Amino acid sequence: MHVSLPILGGTNIMGTDMLESMGHKLTIGNNTTISLEPDTKEEADRIYNALSQGSTDCVAPHDEFWGYWGVCLDRFGIRWMFNVPSQQYKQ
Repeated sequence: MHVSLPILGGTNIMGTDMLESMGHKLTIGNNTTISLEPDTKEEADRIYNALSQGSTDCVAPHDEFWGYWGVCLDRFGIRWMFNVPSQQYKQ
């Protein structure tokens, strides 16, 4: 299932999960991913820097063809994705 939860500042928290019933192998880090869509690259960097402290399996936010994207598995085993769509900033 997927979920999208609007929070303050026009930000949506989005999540999805892995299902053994659909043949997915559940492991720490792929069982739940929380995807954040901050308004700016700077906000994405700020949140990434806070959540990536002591984390593993990280890809620092960087420009991709669809936008500014990064991911990390925090020290508690929660995977966070960060995405600022390209139409929200000038490349």
